[in-house]
Order: sequence, then C-alpha cells, then structure tokens
Amino acid sequence: MNSLKTRLHKLLDEFRHRLSFHDALPQLVLLGVLAGVSASLVIVVFRLLIEMPLLFVFDGAVDNYESLSLPARFLLPFLGALLLGCILHFIDPKHRSVSITHVLERLRHHQGKLPKENFLLQFFGGIVSLLSGQSVGREGPAVHLGAAVASQLGQRFALPNNSQRSLIACGCAAAISASFNTPMAGVIFAMEVILMEYSIIGFIPVIIASVFGTTMSQLVFGTEALFGLPNVELNILWEIPFMAFSGFLIALVAAGFIRLHLAFFAQRQMPIMLRFGLIGLVTGLVSLYLPQIMGTGFDTLNSAMLGQLSVQLLLLIVFAKLVVTAMASGMGMLGGIIGPSLVMGGCLGAVLGIWGNAMAPQASDPDFYVILGMVSMMGAILNAPLSALIAIVELSHNPSIVFPSMIMVVVSCVTVKQLFRFDGIFSEQLKSLGYSIEGKPAQQFLSRVGVLSIMNRSFISCASNIDFTVAEQLLSQDKVWLLLDSATQFESGSDNEPGSTRVLMSTADLAKHIADLDDGDRSSKIDLLEIAAHRLQLITIDSRADLLEANQLIGDKGVDGVVVEQATGLLAPRLIGVITSESIRHYHGI
Repeated sequence: MNSLKTRLHKLLDEFRHRLSFHDALPQLVLLGVLAGVSASLVIVVFRLLIEMPLLFVFDGAVDNYESLSLPARFLLPFLGALLLGCILHFIDPKHRSVSITHVLERLRHHQGKLPKENFLLQFFGGIVSLLSGQSVGREGPAVHLGAAVASQLGQRFALPNNSQRSLIACGCAAAISASFNTPMAGVIFAMEVILMEYSIIGFIPVIIASVFGTTMSQLVFGTEALFGLPNVELNILWEIPFMAFSGFLIALVAAGFIRLHLAFFAQRQMPIMLRFGLIGLVTGLVSLYLPQIMGTGFDTLNSAMLGQLSVQLLLLIVFAKLVVTAMASGMGMLGGIIGPSLVMGGCLGAVLGIWGNAMAPQASDPDFYVILGMVSMMGAILNAPLSALIAIVELSHNPSIVFPSMIMVVVSCVTVKQLFRFDGIFSEQLKSLGYSIEGKPAQQFLSRVGVLSIMNRSFISCASNIDFTVAEQLLSQDKVWLLLDSATQFESGSDNEPGSTRVLMSTADLAKHIADLDDGDRSSKIDLLEIAAHRLQLITIDSRADLLEANQLIGDKGVDGVVVEQATGLLAPRLIGVITSESIRHYHGI
C-alpha cells in the first residue's frame, strides 16, 4: 500500500512539474476534462434546484411570474431580498464577493484561488435570488460556480498557479455551456471575457471542457433551444443603414445601464440589510405593474418574438428592467446581468423592428430585430461582441442572422467604447474597486509558466562557515550554486507563508578561492560570506508559483532571485531549486 501511495505521489509530482511548462497541452486537456465534468455537474444541480420548484409552482412554465397574484408579486422579491440580506449580514465581508467580477479579480490578483466560502454563498444565495424573482440572470452565478469548482480542483491537488488560468477558463466554459446549451459561446466567453486572450494552448482544453458541459446539459435537460427563436432573415439590403442606427440607439441604452449600474455599485458601503431591503422593495413595487421584469425574463423574450407585446409595454419593460437590474446587480444581489441584457436588447429590438416595419412594410419582421437587439445589447454591455454573436447564433440555430448581427454589434460596441469610454461592465466594476485587469504581454507570458519549469536544481545547501575538507566535498559534487544556510525572516507579501532571504553564490567562486589559498591557510575556516565572490540574495517562494509571481516578488523585495520550496506535509518545506532574476530575463528574452 505504501509503495502504491509513494508511486502515486511521484506521478502527481511529475504531472505538476510538466504543468509548469507553457506548452503542457496533454496535461491541460486532462484538466479540461476534469474541470468540464465537475463544473457541469454543479451547474446541472444548480439549475435543477431552481427550475424544479418553479416548474411545480407555475405548472410547467419556469418564468411565468405574471400568473402570480398581486400580493405574491410584491412579497416574493421583497422577502427573498430580506432573507438574503439577513444571511449576508452574518457573513464575513471578504466572503460576500461573488459573480463574474469576483472571478476576474481573483484570477488576476490572487493567482486564480477562489475561496470555497464564496462558492457556497453563490450557490445557495443564487438559488434564493432566482427563486424569489429578483431581476437578475443565472449566468453570473454559473460562471462563478464553474470557475470556483475548477479552482478548488487545482488547489486540492496543489497544481502550479500557471495552470489555474486554464482551469478557471475551462470551468467557466463548461458552466456557460451547461447553462444555455451553447458550447461555442462557452468557449468564446471564457477566452474573450475571462482570459482576454486567444491561443491554441488555451483554446483546446477550454473546448474539451465546453463539450462536456454541453453533453451534461443535453443528457439532463434535452436539446430543446432556450428560446423559441424564429427562422428569420434579412429581407432587403436597404435595411442596413437602419440597422446601424438601431445599433447606435441600443448603445445609448447600454451605456445608460452601465452608468446607472456603477452609480448603484458605488453605494455598496451602505449597510447590507438596507441595501437588500431597498432592492426587494423596488423590485416588488415595480413587479406589481410589470411582472415581466421578474426572474430571467426569457418568457418575455419569447412573447416579444411572437409579437404579443405592444410598443408601449415593450418600452416600459426596457426602462423598468434597466433600472431594477442596474440597482439589484449594482448593490450586490446574487445574480448575473447577461440574461437581463438579452431581455432589454430583445424588447428594444422589437420596438425598433415595429417602427422599421411601419416605415417600410417590405422590411424584415420585428422578430428579426428582437434577435439583433439581443446581440447588440449583450455585446455592448459586456464589451464582448464575439461572445454575443456566437451565443445568439447557437441559440437561434439560424446562420442568416450573422451578417446583420455583425453590423449592429460593431456599431453598439464601438459607440459604448469610444463615445462613452466604457470598457465593458466587468472592467468598469474592477476599475471602481481600484483594480486593473489590463495585462501587458510580458506579464501574460510569465503568468503561463511555472517556476518548476525553469528553476535550476544544480545547487547544494551548506553552512556559511566551512573548513577546507568540506569545501572540497562540496566542489566534488559538480553543482553550479551554493545556497548558504544563513537566513533572515520577513513577510513575503504574497499569498504564500512568510518567506526568508537566503544567500546564493557560485561554486566557481569557492573553487577560485581554494586555488588561491596557501598551504598554511588550508587549516583555517572559510567564511563564505567574506571571501571574494559574487553573492545573490534570494527569497523563498512556493513551488506552485508562476514566473510572474516570482518576478514581482523579486522586484517588491529588492532581491536577486527566488528559492523554490515544496511543501512536504507536516515536515519543513524542501528546497528544490533556485531562480535568479537574470534567468527570468533570459527566459523571456528581455
């Protein structure tokens, strides 16, 4: 049994070491499978716990809040918000952070380590939020849950931090796929919104994870499309200018939503009970007159596509959904904004389609503009045009919408970006919190490589005071470096335990000193801290760290390199390699 356990530990160590390289594709594919299966299972359970009670209450219709009585329309969101406020009141503020912004912040500033406490809050709090009819979507919780499951997988097996990025992207892709049955949209969302980069090494594991997410979704929920999107197409090319104008109008609404959301986001210092009480009160009052804003609102979208809603009602839904969702999501309600963005865009698109059809009867039907509005609004709010385009193509199963959708989503995204200077709602949230998500190419490259991949194992630890015999023994081992035992404790300033400085010197300097000794001096002690040599000051770093962490630690502490240490259970960490700042520069070619 012990030999089997030892062999498994050795195999896992080899797996971790291989993962530390930037081109560990086979290992990343395996992680993609594990992350995809794990994340999709969690999302399936999450969806079932939401949809089964709603199907029972609404007699087979998940979002039929319109069938509720007037008192129920008010009390359900109000009491649901109060319940969540009470729960959050007793939770440590650092564990209240949830949804996509939380994932982005942890990915870029905490090596992708998502706490399990936040995961549990998002899981159960998201269920309460969506069951109580709050004006939020389920994709925000889904992305957080998928990312957290993948992150916990990496933390459980102590995988290198450079692999956490791929793991989290895989979890997010599987979560989106399992939520909406959109495999390609899951992949593009993970690359465009979460990682903000495209590479073959990044794509393949994410694709595998998304495949498993979609497979799990179809096994449980079937292959039926989320929306009853009609098979429509562009009727006349003369509509293109009107579509561009429509994209501009949708951009104005999207920018207004982002600005209002950020205004509410700035009020998060208010007491949690007051915030959630206001959210529940406003949502309940508006729902008395417009129950269409409750929940994800996908039934409202289907009604808009079928032409069952008047222009006045559509405009009221857009305005109410914009205000209530901006307030709920901005002030901390546990839900997403992608679903509401589709509802706002679809209803506004329906209005534009009705107006366009009134001016030119031969133009495309209003339901065509419902789809275009969904693409345009989602792309503009997220600053993710490709994700929005692919999502709607997969949801509609209609490739004829690609051409006009591209026109509208480009206009809306460019307008929001250039005219209003918004980089997407998640980036703006992080900016308001004082974080930056813009990574330089050099930083992105270093974050993909683990310290295990470039560390130099050719070193030997020794005391700083040795005699001639010990010096000869050290030199006989043909090591490049001597790591002196003298150490100074101080805080490393990272997520790792307090580190310590160590002194590193070349064995060549010791060999030169011995060669210059007279016969009479060989009986005296050799002080390696005093002899003529080039000495480097190093600080210890965890073996899971990536090169970006190592480089930042070197700069923050003003040292010359790092000593890589590996945890060994209850025993003291084992020193397994050294990395100098010069070797990092040479590796990256800078």
